[in-house]
Amino acid sequence: MSDTFFSDLLASIADRGRSLLRLRRGSHRAGSDRDLAELAEALLSERGEASGMALAGTILAGYEGLAAEGRRAFLHRLVDEFGCDHQRLGKAIEAYRADPAPKAVLDLHYAAEPRRQELIRRLNLAPGGTAALVRMREELLRVMREDRELAGMDPDFVHLFSSWFNPGFLVLRPIDWSTPANILEKIIRYEAVHEIGTWDDLRDRLAPPDRRCFAFFHPQLPDEPIIFIEVALTRGMSAQVQPLLDIRTQLGDTANADCAMFYSITNCQEGLRGISFGNQLIKQVVEDLKDEFPHIKRFATLSPIPGFRRWLEGEMRGAPLSPADAELLARLADPAWHLGEVPEPLQTLLMRLCAYYLLKAKSGLEPLDPVARFHLGNGAVLERLNWMGDVSEQGMQRSAGMMVNYVYWLDELERNHERYFRDHHVLASPANERLARECPLAAEKPA
Repeated sequence: MSDTFFSDLLASIADRGRSLLRLRRGSHRAGSDRDLAELAEALLSERGEASGMALAGTILAGYEGLAAEGRRAFLHRLVDEFGCDHQRLGKAIEAYRADPAPKAVLDLHYAAEPRRQELIRRLNLAPGGTAALVRMREELLRVMREDRELAGMDPDFVHLFSSWFNPGFLVLRPIDWSTPANILEKIIRYEAVHEIGTWDDLRDRLAPPDRRCFAFFHPQLPDEPIIFIEVALTRGMSAQVQPLLDIRTQLGDTANADCAMFYSITNCQEGLRGISFGNQLIKQVVEDLKDEFPHIKRFATLSPIPGFRRWLEGEMRGAPLSPADAELLARLADPAWHLGEVPEPLQTLLMRLCAYYLLKAKSGLEPLDPVARFHLGNGAVLERLNWMGDVSEQGMQRSAGMMVNYVYWLDELERNHERYFRDHHVLASPANERLARECPLAAEKPA
């Protein structure tokens, strides 16, 4: 009720502002990127709150009403015409050099800020402004792939969204079979790790007593999950995901559980890519689960290894492997290679290569695998590789069927987190370290 009241209040203020704008300026056109740029200049000079909200709403509605080319042209205008005021910045630099007092530092900070940052802040005043800006950044990320001139605008969104979507503003809600259908429908649509095909599939993940799901929501997006996590309570640490997705394998009595398995974490809003929520999500979910099930002592993931096959194919093209190893790996070209009995040498080779990939393959100083970066950065330990952990088509294509358990040892999280970011050390169990050392690539590329 409070969310509805607040939204109605904002809409009422905006309506009054639109009336004021019509009286003061006549009707506002928003039929082209040039029109929108003129309205953006007007918004930056506007001082009235009601009229500013109305103008922001007109700009956002006009932007979404343009065709794709018009929206891209407007984004270019924001990059080209709404950067920092260079004259003001030059004066601020001179003043700082003459006297680096706190006021001069502050003036320099504000002068260096692109004008489009303040424009984005004011656009956020419109009813539904936050959601519209998230959609705008989603489009920006999409068109940036082929139009790198627009990349200069993305840091402004990242800077502002990092504040607006600070975990302190997010609300953790349990998702269960009583959650409103419009939100459950989005859980089905957004699930990115293990597809939810039907409503019956969703019920299987939410209804059993040994299943839990939690999602973060933002006050300005009350019906849009930001990120959600699916949990299975188990006896022992799970090595395969298919049983977790099968209701026939549910634990039944949760008193028998000693482990909480995080088997799917999905970021829902593409426009918030790069804004970190997962660390806080896992910590809050762990606290909730500890309160409900104090007998559970281990919190672990059953995670995909999404880049392994792609990395392995690159290594095979580079031909650093022996002819015998290359011959074994050539079997992977057959989509049915895993059906029937897999030769033990091939299994051993793939396990060693996968351990090497997780521990040694890097993107800069951090692991190449994005899931590894996420969990290790949160303070988890790379505990165990699981042969044929995911035999779905997607699992075979991206990781040769393998999955990995990361364990969150609660007493060691902060120390592991600090060590990871200080030394970029991949904290792994002795078994995984041994597999990586035994990999044939270890001789080719010393650690």
